[in-house]
Amino acid sequence: MQHKNSTRRQFLGLAGGAAVLGAVPIVTISPAEATPAELASAIRSVTNGAQVHTGKVKLDVPPLVENGNTVPLTVNVASPMAPEDHVRSIHIFNEKNPQPNIGNFHLGPHSGRAQVSTRIRLADSQKIVAIARLSDGSFWSASVDVVVTLAACTDEVI
Repeated sequence: MQHKNSTRRQFLGLAGGAAVLGAVPIVTISPAEATPAELASAIRSVTNGAQVHTGKVKLDVPPLVENGNTVPLTVNVASPMAPEDHVRSIHIFNEKNPQPNIGNFHLGPHSGRAQVSTRIRLADSQKIVAIARLSDGSFWSASVDVVVTLAACTDEVI
C-alpha cells in the first residue's frame, strides 16, 4: 500500500506543479534601444569631449531600406593619407542600438585611402553617424537618417 501512496503523491505533486506553471504569465521582452543621450555619450567617449566638425566625411547609406537585416554602408573621408596628414580612425554609431558604437576602424598613412565599407543591421528607422579622427587630432562627421520599412532583429512572423 505504501508503494501506491507514494506513486499517487508523486502524481499529485507533478500535476500541482504543472497547474502552477500554467498560471505563470509569460513575459516578452522587447529589445533595448539606446537613447539620444546614450548616443551622445558614446560619441563623447570616442572624441574625449573634443569639438566635432561637420564636413570631410561622406556617409553613403541608402536613405530608404526595404530590409534592415543587411544594410550596406560606406564611409569616405577627404584626406591625402600622407604621413603628415591622414585619417587615424573612423567610428560608426547608430541611434537605436543598445550599444550605439557599432564600428571602429583604425587607419594610417599606408592604408592608401580613407574608406571603409561594411553591412549593419537596423531594427528601426534611425540616424547613423560616422566620425573620423584625423592625424591633427580634429574630429569630422556626417550623419544620415535611414528609414527602414522591414525591420531586422524581430521575432514577429508575417
